[in-house]
Amino acid sequence: MPQLVLASTSPYRSALLAKLQLPFVTAAPETDETPLPSETADALVQRLAIAKAQALAGRYPQHKIIGSDQVCVINGAIVGKPHNHANAVKQLQQASGQCVTFYTGLALINTATTRINCLCETFDVYFRTLSDAEINGYLTREQPWNCAGSFKSEGLGITLFDRLSGRDPNTLVGLPLIALTQMLIEQGINPLLQI
Repeated sequence: MPQLVLASTSPYRSALLAKLQLPFVTAAPETDETPLPSETADALVQRLAIAKAQALAGRYPQHKIIGSDQVCVINGAIVGKPHNHANAVKQLQQASGQCVTFYTGLALINTATTRINCLCETFDVYFRTLSDAEINGYLTREQPWNCAGSFKSEGLGITLFDRLSGRDPNTLVGLPLIALTQMLIEQGINPLLQI
């Protein structure tokens, strides 16, 4: 059994973690993702990242569990996954011509020692001014209903942007690998020293 557990069934997060070439398993955390009243984006994603990892602690008592959560903020409002075409249109109309900040919470819990590392990584996306025809054309082709902000930057979504700004481009997809690598090294797992 691999030592690492990814508390997510997201194929995007799984593909990102696979880049580190460490064995891992994935499991669904079954976590209520409802924001608390007046909760900031930073606090929300960190709380949910920890909650997702902790939800699996009973099943994986001698493991290091990775939790992650992401929201974006458009014009001061927290925005999650659109779930359908109509909501995605609204999100991209709001993002058009704006700088949208993505907040990605990352937690690493060592269930053997109860040690918790947690942080929030931000990433800014500057959208081009988009026409309704461009928005509908994009959504018809990629259908990003399960992606915060209504796009897939690793696909055709890259055409929606003017520029990107952040420490780690993997953060935008949902798992900050630079920060995760630092956390893993602190807890005794160095991807470059694994055989």
